[in-house]
Amino acid sequence: MSVIQIRKAKREGARLVLGLAGISGTGKTYTALQLAWGLANYDASKVGFLDTENRRGSLYSDALRDGSGVVHEFWIGDLEPPFSPQRYIDAILEFQKHGVEVLVIDSVTHEWEGTGGCEEIAKAGNPRLPNWNLAKEQHKKFMNAMLQSDMHIIACIRAREKVSVEKVDGKTVVTPLGVLPVCEKNFMFEMTASLMLWNEGKEQQVMKCPAELQQHLARGNGYITAADGKAIRDWVDGAKQLNPEVERARNMLRTTTEQGIAALQAAWAALPNTTKVAIGPNGCPDDLKRAAVAYDEQRAASNDNTVDDLNAAVLGG
Repeated sequence: MSVIQIRKAKREGARLVLGLAGISGTGKTYTALQLAWGLANYDASKVGFLDTENRRGSLYSDALRDGSGVVHEFWIGDLEPPFSPQRYIDAILEFQKHGVEVLVIDSVTHEWEGTGGCEEIAKAGNPRLPNWNLAKEQHKKFMNAMLQSDMHIIACIRAREKVSVEKVDGKTVVTPLGVLPVCEKNFMFEMTASLMLWNEGKEQQVMKCPAELQQHLARGNGYITAADGKAIRDWVDGAKQLNPEVERARNMLRTTTEQGIAALQAAWAALPNTTKVAIGPNGCPDDLKRAAVAYDEQRAASNDNTVDDLNAAVLGG
């Protein structure tokens, strides 16, 4: 089986994952909704909002107004604690199943440091010896769900002043590090584009942004609007148009590979024949099967290591 499928590079089928970070009051939520509306071609029924902020997202229920002042309603779902990566994944998949094309997550910070988030997962067994391998493994699954989603996703991230505390010549030295996003250290750079917002969203500090999107996301000064979202959508759609049903099925299969080859085979068998032919005329694509097998092998190796570690502990090795 081939590990990958080599093809000519095309923009077709692209999905964007955008990160908007900032301290409280910097316009993250409003900016994300405006951007999402434009990305959804001004169809609010295709906009979803995953709220982890104790229903604060509902305060923005009238944020999408057209030129005539008419309010366009979007879909919203409240995620209650615990804020584990898996619960975020489940919520993302529910919005995707609901037919949402653009999802705002406000905020992803809870996945990292909220109740039941990665920091608590790491310290659940023994706070003095946190299991960061377990926490990071679950975080990677959350990232994978976002990056392979069938939706465009806009993630809002809290930010706060951070400092470095260290001992120098026996004295405690506190060094300000500035305002930084509260998330896993690599999170902002996993995005298609990521920004820090200031001055109620009017100013943007670029952390990462492709050249093609800079005129809409990284002007530095000036609000990001729904028109910017629409321009970005037009850029994405300027590529070859793909069958949305086929793309949804393809993304579903990508997500299923994490469950192993048996789950992938079952998902493939459940697809309509026309969809199967569009995705893989000669059967389920080799790269997906190889990925599913690799997940199975990884789990088997992890289980073997667990048994070896237990035996070593019992035998005093």
